[in-house]
Amino acid sequence: MLARVKKNDIVMVIAGKERGKTGKVLRVLPEENRAVVERLNVVKRHMKPRGPQSPGGIIEKEASLHLSNLMPLCDRCNAPVRIGTRVLQDGSKARECRRCHELLDK
Repeated sequence: MLARVKKNDIVMVIAGKERGKTGKVLRVLPEENRAVVERLNVVKRHMKPRGPQSPGGIIEKEASLHLSNLMPLCDRCNAPVRIGTRVLQDGSKARECRRCHELLDK
């Protein structure tokens, strides 16, 4: 299966409180249909101390966003785009921009 959003993609949030912001995908959670985006959807967590390495306290971290609220950004279009698939010469599949037909997988 070819994923619409992958790790290290630059995405734009199209819905919710972070609408219009862009960031890099740090982690994709395919079983939950969610992704963690760098410096977006930051929440505060109260952590209990777990020894000298982790002192605890109030920690800010990125929470996941639903994949339906994210759209990949095309480098050539410089806009959020829908993703299509293209079968390459060697028979493998690659993601492409539906607007300018540029390959997103290099």
